[in-house]
Amino acid sequence: MALDSLIVRFGLPAVFVGAGVEGEPFAIAGGFLAHRHLVPLWAAVAAASAGSLLVDQMWFLLGRYARSSRWVARLRTRPAFDRMLGVIERHPVSSVLFFRFAYGLRAVAPVAIGASRVPVARFVALNLLAAALWGPMFTLAGYAFGHAIDRWLPGFGPYGIAIGAVVSIGVAVALFARRHR
Repeated sequence: MALDSLIVRFGLPAVFVGAGVEGEPFAIAGGFLAHRHLVPLWAAVAAASAGSLLVDQMWFLLGRYARSSRWVARLRTRPAFDRMLGVIERHPVSSVLFFRFAYGLRAVAPVAIGASRVPVARFVALNLLAAALWGPMFTLAGYAFGHAIDRWLPGFGPYGIAIGAVVSIGVAVALFARRHR
C-alpha cells in the first residue's frame, strides 16, 4: 500500500489519538496533512480538538473518581502536582482554559483539576472551549508550516509527507521521553 493511501486511511485516527496523548506535534501534523490535501482541514481540526478533549476529560475523571488508584497516587507525589493544585484552587477558570497550552502540564493538570473543587459541569464546558481553541490553533500552524515548506523548498514533493511525518514523530517521541524522564 502506498504511503499516501496509508495516510489517507489512518491519518485522521492518528491525529485524534496522537493529539490526545501527546498533543501539539500531532495537531501540527494534521494541519500539514491537510495542506497536502490528504485529509480535509476541517477534519484534521476536528480530530485534534476531539482527541485532546476526550483524553483530558478522561484524565479529569480519573483525578476525580479514582484518587486512590496507584497511578493517580503516584502522580500526586510529583512536586508539580501540588503546585498545579494550588494554582487551580486560586484560578480555576484560567487553569482549565490554558493548561493545554503550557508545556509540561498536559498530563498532570487534568488529573489535578479532577482532584480539585472544580465542578464537573464547569470542567466539561471549559474543556470544550479550550479544545475548540487549541485544535484549530495548532492544526492551522501545521497548515501554515506546509505552505512555508512549499515556498522555501518548492521541489519537496512527495518526500515532504515522509519527512513531515518523521519530524512529527521525532518531536513527539522526544517530548514523551523528556516528560517521562
